[in-house]
This record gives sequence, C-alpha cells and structure tokens, in this order.
Amino acid sequence: MDILRGIQLNFRGLLLGLRTPRLLMLGLLRFLTFLVIGVGAAVVFFAYHQDIMQLIWTKPESLWVLWLWYLSSWLLSLVLLALTSVLGYFLCQVLFCVVIMDQMSRITERLVTGQEKKHSNMSFPAQLAYLIKQETPRTIIPVIVTLVIMGIGWLTPLGPFLTIVGPMVAAMFLAWDNTDLVPARRMYSFKERFQLFRRRLMFHLGFGLPFLIPLANILLLSFAPVGATLFQIETENNAAGNPGRG
Repeated sequence: MDILRGIQLNFRGLLLGLRTPRLLMLGLLRFLTFLVIGVGAAVVFFAYHQDIMQLIWTKPESLWVLWLWYLSSWLLSLVLLALTSVLGYFLCQVLFCVVIMDQMSRITERLVTGQEKKHSNMSFPAQLAYLIKQETPRTIIPVIVTLVIMGIGWLTPLGPFLTIVGPMVAAMFLAWDNTDLVPARRMYSFKERFQLFRRRLMFHLGFGLPFLIPLANILLLSFAPVGATLFQIETENNAAGNPGRG
C-alpha cells in the first residue's frame, strides 16, 4: 500500500541519515535552522491563539458548552503547532535549506548507487539559481492552497472537516518538496514533475503524515531528503526492471 510505503521510507531515510556522518551533519544543520525559525513562528502564533479562537468561536457562558469550547481550543493549539512547523519549513526552504536538501539528496544517491547521475555541468552560482527557481513554485503553491483551505474553513461550515483535510494536504506538499529533488536535478520540466506528484498522491500522503507529529516533525523534516531520494532511486530501478537495487 502506497501510504504505508511512504511512512516506511520516511523512517528508513531518517535511520540512514543518522548512521551516515555527512548526512547527519547536514541534517543537524537543517534541524537547528528549523528549530530556531519554528520556535519563533510558534511564539507569534500562540501569542494570538486566544484572538484566533475568539474569531472562530466566542467563548460561551453556558457550562454545558464551555467544555466543548476548551476542547476546541486545545485542538486549535495542535493545529497551530503543526502549521508553525510547516510555515517555518517553507521559510527555511526559500532562504537557503534547498541547497542543503540537494546536497543530502546527492550524497544519498552516491551512497546507494555508487554514482550520481549528472545531467548538466552548471557552475555553482548557476546551480544555486536553478535550485531556488525550482524551489519557488514548490513553496508558493502549497502556501496558496493552505491559505485557501484555511479561508474556506473560517468562512463556511466546513471548518471541522477542513481542519483534518488541511494538514493532510500540507503533508503531501511537504513530501513532494523532498521527492521532487531528484526529478528537478534530472532537468524534468515543472509540468512533468507535478504530474509525477499527482500520480503518487497516496505515497506522498504516507510520506508526509509523520510531518504532522508536533516536535518530532522537525527532526523528520531535517532528514526527509534522504528517504525521498531512496524512493526515487527505487522507482527508477523498478522502472528499469532492476528492483533489487536501492
């Protein structure tokens, strides 16, 4: 089942990253970056937690309903904690983490296959510009979709349903941000890469679900490029009729 395979590869990548010194060093660098930005975003969100809750549902006076309000407030705290991790992640990507992700992906490919498939001889500045260019739509599209879902949830009775769906959609996009590293390096067009994502939604949901675990998601996101690269290598090997590799 694709969902279970996604979860499995996420944790396989984490274990491989923790066992490999170079991947461990880069992963810890991403972890510290996530931690700093994530904590900062969490402070901002929780500072306005009560205001957001009052906007969604005014605190009732009836004791019979008050317990439900407190339960909803607690659930909102969990959702906000997950969203802060997601937003912190996207901010890190735009700033500089995409370079670290690409290096982790390349190291993993060499580690597993013994070589790295190079499709261009671009200089480092050109390569950096290319990486940022590829990362931009992968960052903007999920943010827009997430904001639209949140807006619909606030303005329509679908709020409780979208509270569940929204994080799941965000998880799929977080997974895609990692699985897209290899196709982007192979110089696939954005249209081709997005089609690959759409054909593997259940896998991306499984790969992204662990990212919704508060606090643990920071560590898992830090080493996600490793598991995502393992997935792409296995997919390429299976397509080539050599499932035993990777």
